[in-house]
Amino acid sequence: MTMAALNIPYQPWPPTPSSLSFSKNNISFLTQCNGATATINSKLLSLSHSYHFSVLSSLHGTNRPNSSSKLSSMPTHLSKSGTLTAGTGCSWMQDNSMHHNGPANSECGEGPLHSAFPAKAAEISSIEDLYEFISSGPLMNKLGLAPEAVAESIDKWLAYGLHLCRLFQLNELDLSVPQKVRIYHYYLPVFFWCEDQISQHRSLYKDGEDIPPLVIGFSAPQGCGKTTLVFALDYLFKVTGRKSATISIDDFYLTAENQAKLREAHPGNALLELRGNAGSHDLPFSVETLTALSNLSKEGMKMKLPRYDKSAYNGKGDRADPSTWPEVEGPLTALLFEGWMLGFKPVPVEVVKAVNPQLETVNKNLEAYYDAWDKFVKAWIVIKIKDPSCVYQWRLQAEIAMREAGNPGMSDDEVKDFVSRYLPAYNAYLPTLYAEGPKGSDPKHLIFVEIDEGRNPILGN
Repeated sequence: MTMAALNIPYQPWPPTPSSLSFSKNNISFLTQCNGATATINSKLLSLSHSYHFSVLSSLHGTNRPNSSSKLSSMPTHLSKSGTLTAGTGCSWMQDNSMHHNGPANSECGEGPLHSAFPAKAAEISSIEDLYEFISSGPLMNKLGLAPEAVAESIDKWLAYGLHLCRLFQLNELDLSVPQKVRIYHYYLPVFFWCEDQISQHRSLYKDGEDIPPLVIGFSAPQGCGKTTLVFALDYLFKVTGRKSATISIDDFYLTAENQAKLREAHPGNALLELRGNAGSHDLPFSVETLTALSNLSKEGMKMKLPRYDKSAYNGKGDRADPSTWPEVEGPLTALLFEGWMLGFKPVPVEVVKAVNPQLETVNKNLEAYYDAWDKFVKAWIVIKIKDPSCVYQWRLQAEIAMREAGNPGMSDDEVKDFVSRYLPAYNAYLPTLYAEGPKGSDPKHLIFVEIDEGRNPILGN
């Protein structure tokens, strides 16, 4: 992926965090951390209480969109080719009127969702405000991000937040509550967790040894925003000087020719008629690709990342021409591997028969997926939803947005048919994934992020 492809000017991370210190005198302020009074000293905290984001904006020498600017032109979905396109996953960019703490949409789950939004939309106009807002996030304890640690690294939170505002073309002086939550309660906490996982991974190797990239797996239902999350993390790795790459299970779909053979071999099985379920992927190809990426640990080593063209053959899809595949160069620090069924594992036959008899073949196919995919993953992020029916709602939103933008999109009936081919797998495999985690996963390197129908983290289990 290249920043040029996004039309976003790429700027490297400042040489040292201390370059962000441009205040009056060093001061300290008192804040409550888990009931204990703590004195927090930081170069960024030397800014006065009213020190505003606009000063840091001038550090980068970039123009920000004004508060009244429309973001309708901002692409809202990362395609598998590595560019943003109109579509799904980023309604938070434009939504300034979302309601929170209310009952879930009838299409998505039952009962109230206990979201961790603050009672009021506190403006982040000072360092203390930012610290308090970050500390109120639902993922902080789960990810081991103590208030003291946040206070000590508040300069990084502020600077990384500004990078994300630039990436998504947001005005950091006038963020809506959904925008603040997405950046400071979701993307940045997960980024810091990934950074810690990378540090642990690299500590296992001696000086001078080749260090393979850490493969971080993202298992999350379609439409929940996982691709945008991965996109944001990949960008942050790049601005901090790390080399990372992204790949999706979609990139390993069978060619159109082989998908047609699969369909012919299973006449009448709607779950294998089109791409998607276990059996519709080229597993030897995925092993070959993931092995090569895992070995991309030396300077100068290069390889191309496979991509899938979903628009080919009138939407039935085909592997993209290799001449269009993006190239990645080693040494890679991290490989971000995402997919809707990543981490799924077979369940007893009676379970799949009870869900959908056609799922029995899919369940059998799934037995080979651990060796092809999951064994490469060393750190896991599993995004949980309360009800798989949210997938239909999210997909419908995406298609409506595409149609309104003048792009081809599925009709409501086509969306229903499309999602119906995935729901049996969700119903069969998500309970086990949520209860046990992916096969072979280490609890020390596994986090669950529960989200609401608005794709924001909540105070889940």
